[in-house]
Amino acid sequence: MLVNGKWTEDWQPVQAKDEKGGFVRQTSSFRNWVTPDGSAGPTGEAGFEASPGRYHLYVAYICPWASRTLIGRKLKGLEDVISVSVAEPLLGKQGWRFGDYPGATEDHVNGVTYMHEIYTRAAPDFTGRATVPVLWDKQRNTIVNNESADILRMLNGGFGALAKNPIDLYPAERRTEIDAFNDRIYPDLNNGVYRAGFATTQVAYEEAFADVFSCLDWVEQQFEGRSFLFTDHPTESDIRLFVTLVRFDVAYHGIFKCNLRRLSDYAKLRAFCRRMLDWPGIAETVNLDHIKRGYYSIESLNPTKIVPVGPDLAEIFRA
Repeated sequence: MLVNGKWTEDWQPVQAKDEKGGFVRQTSSFRNWVTPDGSAGPTGEAGFEASPGRYHLYVAYICPWASRTLIGRKLKGLEDVISVSVAEPLLGKQGWRFGDYPGATEDHVNGVTYMHEIYTRAAPDFTGRATVPVLWDKQRNTIVNNESADILRMLNGGFGALAKNPIDLYPAERRTEIDAFNDRIYPDLNNGVYRAGFATTQVAYEEAFADVFSCLDWVEQQFEGRSFLFTDHPTESDIRLFVTLVRFDVAYHGIFKCNLRRLSDYAKLRAFCRRMLDWPGIAETVNLDHIKRGYYSIESLNPTKIVPVGPDLAEIFRA
């Protein structure tokens, strides 16, 4: 991590632990918002007006939080408005790196090699972890926001008429339901798989493991008679769910020890993933090679860094 702007040690996945040895995720540090007229958003300061070509998104295909924002960018038709840099999947000694691994890119905006250099450009004395996604302002040369939930929501409404597609990922009439669903799946499923994978005690692991599968069983029932959760198209809840499910059999079932059941054992959830992958643009945001190689490159979990040959992905996502 960075301490007062200096890289201090090799990258480690466990950021902090609770009293039971459970994984605790870092709180996002930059919380400004892009708005159509540059007024302040729910958090942060004003001055980030929507403008074509002004903003840049830093992501990694292996990261579900970053993938939320890639999907939002695609669904809203903002590809020509917001440029993107993709980090390599292999997590090395200095964390996220830009380069020439197939499917990754160099950083064509700031010309840095490591993601932590973006953080110190925005805040030279930054202390914390250099995470993705990051929404970068080319005009002010700073980070707008590094919280995926905020970025996804501002992609939906913050760019106004610049968005080519009218799809509403957070419709007003369903917001209470969307917020409640998001609040349910975040601790138990989205972050639950990480709580299981990065637990440092048996009790912390078993608590997280139980939460993951209790939540999956519950979500499976939510798709009774539904194609998507709340409307006839994906909303941000569908996106939040999908990015975890699409990684489940490929990574979480194995490397994170979430092995009670597989996604392929949940008929409704598997069919939901297929519908999401068939929705125009979404499949382009999924790189299963990056996902598998990235998770299995985490040395603390897989010292040999051997990547498993399976599973059969065609079988997992067959409708």
